[in-house]
Amino acid sequence: MKLRMAENSLFAILLRSSAWVSFAIAGGLALAAAALLPEGYKIVGALSASPFAVIGVLAALRQWRQPSADEVARVREELARQAWPAFAQRLEEVFRRDGYEVRRVDGREGMDFELERRGRRMAVSARRWKSARVGAEALRALQAAREAGDIADALYIGLGDLSETARPYAAQHRIAVWGGFELAQAFKGPLPALSRSA
Repeated sequence: MKLRMAENSLFAILLRSSAWVSFAIAGGLALAAAALLPEGYKIVGALSASPFAVIGVLAALRQWRQPSADEVARVREELARQAWPAFAQRLEEVFRRDGYEVRRVDGREGMDFELERRGRRMAVSARRWKSARVGAEALRALQAAREAGDIADALYIGLGDLSETARPYAAQHRIAVWGGFELAQAFKGPLPALSRSA
């Protein structure tokens, strides 16, 4: 059984926040314990800050691995200049590096790759990665391909922003969306979370 942290729990929120927030809470709790508790309880009170210090370390590690704004801009420019065969090859390499079996399905409308890892499949659409704006029609095509193939997960990859209709559609159908930041992160190291939607 895989345990999963609730998305809106305090620790999940702190993991997504800057590391200094967790360190500030830990420091505040330790100082309050030292100032307010009787002598025999000060150490125990100060130790209550340790979970926040651990979360701060985890958040700092996570943020350290993330690409900088300059890296994201460089990757966006580089990918915008690439032709589809080169971009598709890079995506295949990234997915294979992360343990996915990759199958190209260029002939199927709305879907460019089918990924599989540990028996779970994912439909991926990436051919329109250069589009400046991503509308709901591109996501609908991916969702139709996903449903036709009885595929559990879906991922849309594109450098453009999601339109006002595409954003809620992606959330409603649990379609993960990768933009420039996620692509820079994927090319730098481990893949970003695939359960995320914009």
